[in-house]
Amino acid sequence: MVLPCIDLLIAIAARYWQSKVVRDAKLVLFDFDGILVDTEWAIYQAWLNCYQQHKQELPLEIYTRCIGSDFATWSPKTHLEALTGKSFDWESLDVARQHEIVAELADEGAMPGAVELIEELSRIGMPMGVVSSSSHHWVDGWLNRLGIAGFFDHVVCRGDAPRIKPAPDLWLEAAKRFAVEAREILVIEDSHNGLISAREAGMRVWAVPNRVTRCLNFEGADRVHGSLVEVFNILRDGA
Repeated sequence: MVLPCIDLLIAIAARYWQSKVVRDAKLVLFDFDGILVDTEWAIYQAWLNCYQQHKQELPLEIYTRCIGSDFATWSPKTHLEALTGKSFDWESLDVARQHEIVAELADEGAMPGAVELIEELSRIGMPMGVVSSSSHHWVDGWLNRLGIAGFFDHVVCRGDAPRIKPAPDLWLEAAKRFAVEAREILVIEDSHNGLISAREAGMRVWAVPNRVTRCLNFEGADRVHGSLVEVFNILRDGA
């Protein structure tokens, strides 16, 4: 019976030290898509439908190259044209795909554990921000819709820095706005592009993959967690 007790003590100690990492940080920065809201699945499904209409497949392992960044990193449009040997009226297809995404996300709420984690971080006085490669229109709209915008002192999006992820510019802009050293910041991310950009900025990263990004390699993250519920429990139990 000794070994199970030792294992339990090790698990408790590990949770305590992980909680301490959060509490010792001066700032927590959240990615948006796929972290605070599960938008990425609906977007992927819309692209998959587009591909299947043209008798093509879009494996997650390929599609995820653009997650956390934009189509300059990898473009599903260029890829579909290469597969089919055709050019498409992307203006009309983009409108139709956006309608599909909006309809799919009509009743979407925050990711499980997101609100609880944010509220707990607020309770202990932790400054928080959001850093996203998406537009302010998209991110700010969602934060207001979910009623959590007031928890974040700064929201840094596409256009707020010269380059988006996988470049470190957005993270460094957030650090500048908060006047916090990069090494004192903990980042919560779900994508490989987000991970490498935050690490290049000199920040610690906890990866929380979702059903779209779970296939990615998160080597280089300080920790990999299964959900924000898990992160919340670590913070709460380590209090």
